[in-house]
Amino acid sequence: VLDGVSQGLPALLRAYKLQSKAAKVGFDWQDSEFVWAKVQEELGELQEALQAGDKAAAESELGDVLFAVVNYARHNGIEPEVALDGTNNRFASRFNYVEKQVEASGKTWQDFTLNELDEFWNQAKELERKSDL
Repeated sequence: VLDGVSQGLPALLRAYKLQSKAAKVGFDWQDSEFVWAKVQEELGELQEALQAGDKAAAESELGDVLFAVVNYARHNGIEPEVALDGTNNRFASRFNYVEKQVEASGKTWQDFTLNELDEFWNQAKELERKSDL
């Protein structure tokens, strides 16, 4: 059933395709509410592994969280690879704005508190929102 899903694909895309193929033969949650519950369950397991200081278990649990989130996205008609790419692009654009504000101030990054840098971030978001209108 899973033949044809290349191991060379980006991980989010591969998870999406694996889940889609499994769903075609009926191996799927009936409702996205069940998928969301699974996301919550996996987040709890990740938190437990982190609190226990078990890095290997935490890495495995993070993989489970991401896989469950991909499944939730799929159930809601969202392609996670596209969603994350858009977020990466927005992050880079906003961070670039913050960087320009720091440079324009003549100060160093260390001269700013996180709250002050976050204010630049919020300005970038506002400019982004206005340009989308």
